[in-house]
Amino acid sequence: MDLDVALKEDSPPALTEKSTSEEKREKERWEKYNRMRVRIMKKTIIEAFRGTISETLTKAKDFLVDIEKRFIKNEKAEIGTLLTNLFSKRYTGKGNIREYITEMSHLSAKLRALKLGLSEDLLVHLILISLPTRFS
Repeated sequence: MDLDVALKEDSPPALTEKSTSEEKREKERWEKYNRMRVRIMKKTIIEAFRGTISETLTKAKDFLVDIEKRFIKNEKAEIGTLLTNLFSKRYTGKGNIREYITEMSHLSAKLRALKLGLSEDLLVHLILISLPTRFS
């Protein structure tokens, strides 16, 4: 049983009166695996996405495209949040300076993981300008 048939192959053409029994079997096979694949994907995605997925999506490929669009939007929002935190973060003098620098480095690493890497020089500059004047 190859559940990925619905992802690997396009839907067979619509059946007509002239369709052969082989074409009919292939169409039934594809539709069966497509329904199973969609059902499996709906059950395995996190609950936060379940309510946002359109019930009209009946093809496994379309379902994956819809999920991908949501992750891209989510990724852009996360990048915006990380950049805002990185550029607006200030050391208040409370706590360990080393922990503060480590937090800034972690924010930079998270951005790098989202394919938006900052140069080390820029990170150092951001850290230095975020420190109070007494650290000059």
